[in-house]
Formats: sequence, structure tokens, C-alpha cells
Amino acid sequence: MSPAKKALITGITGQDGSYLAEQLLDLGYEVHGLVRRVALEMPEHRTERIAHLLDRITLHPASMESYPSIFHLISRHEFDECYHLAAQSFVAESFRDGFSTMNININGTHYMLAALRELRPKCRFYFAGSSEMFGKVRETPQRETTPFYPRSPYGISKVAGFELTRNYREAYDMYCVSGILFNHEGPRRGFEFVTRKISATVARIKLGLATELRLGNLDAQRDWGHAKDYTRAMHLMMQYPEADDYVVASGESHSVRDFCERAFGEVGLDYEKYVKVDERFYRPAEVDQLVGDSTKIRKQLGWQPEYTFEQLVKEMVQADLESIEKSRQ
Repeated sequence: MSPAKKALITGITGQDGSYLAEQLLDLGYEVHGLVRRVALEMPEHRTERIAHLLDRITLHPASMESYPSIFHLISRHEFDECYHLAAQSFVAESFRDGFSTMNININGTHYMLAALRELRPKCRFYFAGSSEMFGKVRETPQRETTPFYPRSPYGISKVAGFELTRNYREAYDMYCVSGILFNHEGPRRGFEFVTRKISATVARIKLGLATELRLGNLDAQRDWGHAKDYTRAMHLMMQYPEADDYVVASGESHSVRDFCERAFGEVGLDYEKYVKVDERFYRPAEVDQLVGDSTKIRKQLGWQPEYTFEQLVKEMVQADLESIEKSRQ
């Protein structure tokens, strides 16, 4: 029997990292995670999404802003696969603090690639790209050949990471892939993201703990899928004989208004009575519509999403209702 594959996940404490860790463990992987030291010092707050996995995974303290700490970690373990998910990933925050976003997202990716090239050139590398790279879209739907036009410091940092990943693949013959993932959500999404803000506030309103929901542009359209489906796509990409880049998307576009209407409908409420538009939540440079064409990954790797938009919204609202009711007991 061949030894278990050894995978490193940066950003393992996030939504995607937690789902990916579960999936890799189910496939028999030995799973390691890179976390900030503070996560080990305050596990009840920092490792909540992977609390149920802590006895089955190995966590290593390191910083994406420190090449020596990344180099040290990779020097001590022979990883077969590295999933680089760690990033400052909230678009609004990237406008407020563009310097940190650029530093963590660009340098962190470069440090990972440089350390792997030096120490583990055979380790397969996955870069978490984003539909925000397309920004002010040049064509609809967006596919792998669509030119990038990012409209936020976050989007710009992801384009840089994508190009670094491609450059290492072409210049050094390393197995480096990028997943250009469109918006993917779930009950583990951070509360700062609009979908979780909606589902959590709907639950609070239904249970009498809130009276309104303040949002920015209700007409912004996104291609929303479930994070579980998208982390499955990450793993599929890494198993293909040749490294390549793939768009991962549902192919359906829904507005923030659609999300609100369906989320409030889940608890029998009319969203128009509770949603208030607040200009504070508008972006300095808006991305109006993102919708992806994932034909390539569907045909080449056989990937198919299992969740519909309706199932995603329902699961998120129900999970937030259950969480609040549990906390009140």
C-alpha cells in the first residue's frame, strides 16, 4: 500500500481551507495547515471552522509575510501538494488597506513559490485565483482567455499572484495551477461578506434580534456557488497530468437583491420591508456583473456543481437560525 499523500493548506482556518481539509482527509491524505501563531494561542476564536478536525490534522505556525518562516516549514516536510488559499480576501478591506492586501497576497504567493522551487520542486502547487481579476469585464461570460481588468487592490493582487504562478510553471517547469473561482459561499463564510451578512441578519430579524439590513448596491450581479463544490474542483485540478488554469463557476448570475429576496423568503418575510440601501457600503469602483463559463473544467476534469443557488441560500439561512437558537439555550 502506497503511503498517504501529504498536503499543505495555507488559509486552512478559512471557509475554503476547512472544507478542503475535510475532503482531503476523506480521501486518505495526511493534512497539514499553515496558521498564524496567534491561531494556536487563541484556538477557540481562530480555529473555529476546523475545531472538529484538530485531532486529525497538523498545524504549523508561520507567517505569509515572512519568507524565512515559510522556508523553514517547507524544509522540514516533503509535501506532495500545496494549496495556497491564504489571502486578505475581503474586497472592501482591500480598499481601506491596500498596502497590507498587496503585501500578504503578492509577497505571500511569491514566498511560497520560491520556497517550493528551492526545496520541493516536485510538489504540486495550487493558487486561489478569483473572478475579481476580471473586474470591469471585457466579455460575458468570463472564461480562461478573458482579459483581466481588476477594479480593486484585492483583484490587482490576485492578478499578480496568477501571473507569478504561471511564470513559475513556464520558467521552472513546476506543476503550478490556478483556479479562477467565482463567488463561493456557505455557512462557514465570514460575516463581513455580503451573503453571510444577509443570511445572518435574516436569522436575527426572524428571531427578533434585529430590525433592518443595510446593504450597498443591490443590483450588483454575481455567479454564486457552494464552497464545498469549489474546493472539490481545486483537488481535481491538482490530479490532472498537466498543470493548467481553470474557471470554476455555476454559470448563473444573481443580483444581491435576488439573494435577499430568497433569503427572507426562507423565513416567510418580505425583504423590501427590512433592507435599506446605505451608500457607505458601495465600492469606490464597482464590479457590476460577474458570470463564469466553466466549460473547460467540466469537459476536461468532469467537474459538476452539486448545489443549486436555491439550496445554497437555504442552507446558509437555516444554519444561522440554528446557530443563534443554540447560543440562546
